[in-house]
This record gives sequence, C-alpha cells and structure tokens, in this order.
Amino acid sequence: MVDLPAGRDDPSHLARNPLREQIRRVLVDGLLAGRWQPGERIVERRVAVELNVSQAPVREALRELETLRLIESVPNKGARVRDFGVADMAEIYPVRAGLELVAAELAAPRLAEDARPLEREVEALRRATADGDVEAQIKHSVEFHRQIVRAARNSVLSHTWESLGVEVWTRLSVRWLNMELHAKAADHATITDAFRARDPDVGRMVRDHVLNYVEAAVKSHDAVR
Repeated sequence: MVDLPAGRDDPSHLARNPLREQIRRVLVDGLLAGRWQPGERIVERRVAVELNVSQAPVREALRELETLRLIESVPNKGARVRDFGVADMAEIYPVRAGLELVAAELAAPRLAEDARPLEREVEALRRATADGDVEAQIKHSVEFHRQIVRAARNSVLSHTWESLGVEVWTRLSVRWLNMELHAKAADHATITDAFRARDPDVGRMVRDHVLNYVEAAVKSHDAVR
C-alpha cells in the first residue's frame, strides 16, 4: 500500500483537495520509494482502491506522468514505469536550459529592480544545505528558477516550463541516478547578484547553471559503471 503523509494528505482528505495533483504526488512518492520499479505495472484499479477514490482521477494522474515520460502505456497491459536514465536528462535539460535563458533575459529588468524573490530562495537554500535537508534543497532550488520564469511574465514560456515537471525530474534524478545535487546556495547567489548588476550575460549564466545538472548526472553515472 502507498504510504501517505500524515495529516491533510491522508486518503480521507484527498476528496477535499485537487485529486489529480494529490494522486500524482502519491504516485511519484511511490516511484521514489521504490514501490514500482522500471518496467513494472501500475494498476489503476488497485491504486484507486487503496486511496478510496474512483479510477477517473487516478487515470488523469497517470496521464500526467505519461506526459512527463515517467510511465508509458502498453496496449492491453496498462501503465508501466519507464526505464529512466541519463539519456532522458540529456534530452530534457537542454530544453529547460533554453527556456530559462529566454526567461532570464525577459525577467532581467524586473529582477534588477527587485531581486527579493530570488534572495528569499537563496536564503532558504542556505538553511536547507546547512541542515542537510535534500528535499528542501530540491524545493528551493526549483523555486529559485520558477521565480525567474515568473518574472519573465510570458504565459507561454511559463506553461511550457511547468509542463517539463522540473521538480519531479530533479527529485527522480537525485534519487534514481544518485545525481549530485547542483543546488549550492553560492551558485544561486551569484546569479542573483548578476541580475542586480544588470549583467548582460545573466541569461547565459542561468543556462549554463541548468546544464550543469546534466554534467553532474553523467559524472555520477560514469562513477558507478
């Protein structure tokens, strides 16, 4: 059975919250915890029974995970977990890097005037790093980048970026590939300083920072081969 967080996220509360989003998180947590291994089926009906919900929202959550390329639908067999690897990151992260380069260039005038949204995430990231809290490091690292995308004020760019499932992929990369978390507060602080200083190369800095995730994954992958 899927282990749900205590409190507001237990099954009795699922019906009061956006079901698709809640169930997707449960499924992702199951992947992270190793409940479903690559190639293994996720039985829609079984998940629905465990969470005491209908199959419709479970099906919607599975479709979202399929869009994120975490699972795949097999004719007459249902959904199963994809065999995720470094090659997937090699495709996803350059796309993310390109989007964030554009976002940084569009957001630069606004963040030069007010970099507080970035500063808050840098400080939170410092605390998470000091505490050794990997989940918080992932959360605040992703939120730092989300603030740049939001400051671009381009709905198409924002929607496309969110559709990549950045936080989900980052969590899976750290857990499944033992990727070194490239979420150092100092790196993000340097980018924040560049926005404040109106550095014309800030877009390139953000792009290269994102691409470092791929380099970290490749190094980690090669180290364990």
